[in-house]
Amino acid sequence: MSQNPLLPLIVEPEELAKHLNNDQLLIVDICNPQLYSQVHVPGAINIGAHQMVSGVQPATGKLPAVEQLNDLFSGLGYTGNEHIVVYDDEGGGWAGRFIWTLDVIGHKNYSYLNGGAHSWLKEGFPTESTPNVPQSTNVNLSIDDSILISKETIIASLSDENVLVWDARSPEEHAGIRVMAQRAGHIPGAINFEWTQAMDQNRNLRIREDLAEVLPKLGLTKDKTIITHCHSHHRSGFTYLVGKILGFNIKAYDGSWSEWGNSQDTPIEL
Repeated sequence: MSQNPLLPLIVEPEELAKHLNNDQLLIVDICNPQLYSQVHVPGAINIGAHQMVSGVQPATGKLPAVEQLNDLFSGLGYTGNEHIVVYDDEGGGWAGRFIWTLDVIGHKNYSYLNGGAHSWLKEGFPTESTPNVPQSTNVNLSIDDSILISKETIIASLSDENVLVWDARSPEEHAGIRVMAQRAGHIPGAINFEWTQAMDQNRNLRIREDLAEVLPKLGLTKDKTIITHCHSHHRSGFTYLVGKILGFNIKAYDGSWSEWGNSQDTPIEL
């Protein structure tokens, strides 16, 4: 694999458009299948979000078994030598989750299309409607356990002032007003900044350019270890990506609230 990425971590539509014919690119579309069947970035391969999660109750968003990941990446024609560009149609949740998955399997060269389908389609970049079905490959992935965070690890770090939790859920979920598990509330000390607040609604859902000033005011800084979560590590896929962009020491808790709030041994604040 190339040591120098073909594209930056955040790629603008104009830059990606210049590289569409590059054989090194693997473009992954995690949009609604109906949208993909009508219009998508040329060369993009559509996958379903369900392929990235275990689906096992109660923590349905946890990392799936390696065999499921092997099937997913085999279907993409993955060899490990590609520069992967990923996008979705919701502002970056599933795309960020996919980037977290790439970190889990040790794939280093990847980019997020800033704004995803919103910026690409609304700003008139080239599209196609023909589905792309690559030839499958024989994939044998390995999991980097250092990327994974368990509830036990979080519990053990609650008294560590150098570890912070970024809750990407809605303020209502954080406050325990909206109940989506057996128990409601938030992880003690968690800082709430809803994932959609990191999107620029005036720039086709691109990542806000002022987050380097906004997040430190909340206490989310580069000198801390930051663990982000939501309910099923979907929304926090985006906040994980944002943390990487800002140079944070960012981790993600894939069990998220669906595990924490359905456990009887986890401390909770309201």
